[in-house]
Amino acid sequence: MIDQGSASPIITKAVAADIETVHKILNLFAEKGLLLPRSLSELYERLRQYFVLRTHPGGRVCGVCGLGICWKDLAEIQSLAILETHQGRGFGRKLVEACLDEARFLELNRVFTLTYLPEFFEQMGFKIIDKSQLPHKIWADCLKCPKFPNCDETALMLELNRSSA
Repeated sequence: MIDQGSASPIITKAVAADIETVHKILNLFAEKGLLLPRSLSELYERLRQYFVLRTHPGGRVCGVCGLGICWKDLAEIQSLAILETHQGRGFGRKLVEACLDEARFLELNRVFTLTYLPEFFEQMGFKIIDKSQLPHKIWADCLKCPKFPNCDETALMLELNRSSA
């Protein structure tokens, strides 16, 4: 059923067998100071929140993105990383869209992100917000960051599930 000649990415929920590769990808970007490092145990504990990208069925994982649930109406797009060899092809957008689809399915009203690439998220409809608008609960991960409390990331928010009728 899947067109083997298609250049379309394959995005699925992560499975346990993906986690070691996800760990390597995330830590490549963490070493550059672009996102928080994640331990293997943390990734296994949060397995259900991650989506992975493959360029073809059965292929290697070459990208990852997570949707962390923060509160009854709030989630976070986190750990978005695409191997450099696969960047610039719209794969990051596809991963974020998968997370947003899940947020809609879960009937969450708002999704935020903290990023060094605000333009990417603005193109997807996110709006820059002041970090003070985010609940204190979300800062738990930030305590692990070497830049805390002087965060230099941009906070953005996207409103979901708003009736347009």
